[in-house]
Amino acid sequence: MKVKIISLLQHEKALIRKAAQGHRESQKEIYERYSPGMLALTRRYIKDVHFAEDVMIDGFVKVFRALPEFRFQGSFEGWIRRTMVREAIDFLRKRPFVVYDETKMEAPVTEPFTSDPYQLEALEKLVEALPEGYRLVFTLYAIEGYKHAEIASLLDISESTSKTQLYKARRQLQQQIKESSIPRYGTR
Repeated sequence: MKVKIISLLQHEKALIRKAAQGHRESQKEIYERYSPGMLALTRRYIKDVHFAEDVMIDGFVKVFRALPEFRFQGSFEGWIRRTMVREAIDFLRKRPFVVYDETKMEAPVTEPFTSDPYQLEALEKLVEALPEGYRLVFTLYAIEGYKHAEIASLLDISESTSKTQLYKARRQLQQQIKESSIPRYGTR
């Protein structure tokens, strides 16, 4: 089993090196391998699929331009993901209707969901329906794993604003879950 894993890692390194040198087939293989996941990532931030695709493509252009600087420290996919997140945030910053509320509130205790695909799909739709500022902070924190300080820096907001947006997103999601037919943890 280890031979296969090492072989895959060596193939990926060779692929990345060739793509960094401008080899179009290697770039195409990287794009085809990672674009479905990166489109899903950009869709978490951007509702309109056409804009999300544009952001993803712009992100890949940046990835390919920066490939010579990639040092094979950490995950290549993680490196691409960070580029896509920054690209999505840059896109949203250019749009004038993202509003952040500075009101500080305490976060409530939330109940976890099961890994039932129906519940996850329904929850994703509820997250998509959140106001843009709420959705952006919620996605960065709850899905991507960013800390409030990192979110504040990325979005050029205060940490307390990030925390407030997360609180309000969670509160709105909880209300929507109560009103919807999504079964809560441990119930059907």
